[in-house]
Amino acid sequence: YLNVMDRIMMKWFRKILQYSSYTILKFYSSYRMTDLVFTEKEMVNSLREYIKAEESKLAAVKSWANKLDSLTKTSTSDPEAYLAHPVNAYKLVKRLNTEWSELESLVLQNPSDGFISNMTVHRQYFPDEEDETGAAKALMRLQDTYQLDSEVLAQGKLPGTHSEARLTVDDCFGMGKTAYNEADYYHAVLWMQQALKQIDAGEETEVTKADILDYLSYSVYQMGDLPRAIELTRRLVAIDSSHQRAGGNLRYFETLLSKQMNEQHQAFEPASEEPIQLGTYTRPRDHLPEREEYEALCRGEGLQMARRSHLFCRYQDGQRNPRLLLQPLMEEDEWDSPHIVRYIHFMSEQEINKVKELAKPRLARATVRDPKTGVLTTAQYRVSKSAWLEGEDDPVIARVNQRIEDVTGLTVETAELLQVANYGVGGQYEPHYDFSRKDEPDAFKRLGTGNRVATMLNYMSDVEAGGATVFPDFGGTAVFWYNLFKSGEGDYRTRHAACPVLVGSKWVSNKWIHERGQEFRRPCGLTEVD
Repeated sequence: YLNVMDRIMMKWFRKILQYSSYTILKFYSSYRMTDLVFTEKEMVNSLREYIKAEESKLAAVKSWANKLDSLTKTSTSDPEAYLAHPVNAYKLVKRLNTEWSELESLVLQNPSDGFISNMTVHRQYFPDEEDETGAAKALMRLQDTYQLDSEVLAQGKLPGTHSEARLTVDDCFGMGKTAYNEADYYHAVLWMQQALKQIDAGEETEVTKADILDYLSYSVYQMGDLPRAIELTRRLVAIDSSHQRAGGNLRYFETLLSKQMNEQHQAFEPASEEPIQLGTYTRPRDHLPEREEYEALCRGEGLQMARRSHLFCRYQDGQRNPRLLLQPLMEEDEWDSPHIVRYIHFMSEQEINKVKELAKPRLARATVRDPKTGVLTTAQYRVSKSAWLEGEDDPVIARVNQRIEDVTGLTVETAELLQVANYGVGGQYEPHYDFSRKDEPDAFKRLGTGNRVATMLNYMSDVEAGGATVFPDFGGTAVFWYNLFKSGEGDYRTRHAACPVLVGSKWVSNKWIHERGQEFRRPCGLTEVD
């Protein structure tokens, strides 16, 4: 029901808010991933200690073997003469009774005990299969959003980076298999094709070309490209004529193609010789109708600031608020309808560091409120790690809360706690509203503070690439907007989304301000859209 201008404004609003991005998986924020890096380093050190112990043990056993080998050559050459000497007789008895027992004990020693013990301690913090699947999906999400070819990702050639990170044939095969198991044949094709390309280039791998062609040919069939599926299956049969499925698949594909050509009165066309790459097939549509528009904005495409001349900047003292008189905040209009403002240096570097310090040990998987029950729950469309901080936790939190109240003129007594999130690579928060809609009457019922009237979003870091970083030059920048009209009706132009971080780590914090307590601070309007 929005008119054309409203749609343009909504696009710009999304672009502004795409400075925030949400983390990889349910699972690990970039902060937690850093812990895993050091854990892996500790495990490598433990492994080297185990190897050193094994080598020391083996050297001792070798020394025993060399000594005894020389000794037994002498003793077996003439046993009676050897044993005729009483010292040799004594030493033989002593060796067999004592020294061979000591050697047995040495051999039975297990230097791996320390390593296994260390592994057991750390294993509880290791990622599991679900995490690995999530990490693969995160890479695919980056691939889609920023239109990156599989080869670009495999070679680690990402914007803003100079890295030696590479994906091997095994890695690419694993990516493709993850997609295949999720019935995501679009990405399965892209990654199996990349695995095939690397193995054809001579890269050594444990994965066989037959395995890759098996997955690739069937995935191509699922994408509706029968000629290419037939060509790939023939390659598979040529490599392994006894393959369990290849022969049957080939006959099925050929029969199906013949039937289609007869029905459509078409002549056979051989498979395209062009290599499969990004754009060869169309990505299937998903549940999000605005996916293409959202991803284009994440890439910085499309929207132009046609109305910049109507926007202003000013010093904001919160209507002569004593705490802002001597140091008012720099306020800039970002858009006029809905009205979005940006505050420059809203938080100092010291405050940002303190907020991060307080949040780190509390980071847990982010939740959303179930629109029907109002209960906090996890959701696939929001994957991040977040923490909630109270004013009583530290004077810095109390000071930030007070500053939000001073500059907005709204009470934070009924607001939600300050939420802090650390967003890693490839995360997301799909387009959403901060307020509850009419079909979600109980979303905030348990809080008893009404709907979310406004949002203050603080940007506490920048990233090297991705995340649609709109404000790269201002540390501690904050953005504020109203989610509701003065009538209490939701402003549907405030639908926004978070772009995936391509390279780097991002920190943001936000304050959701609720309706209760604002009756005299923001009086009701006379019409629905006041």
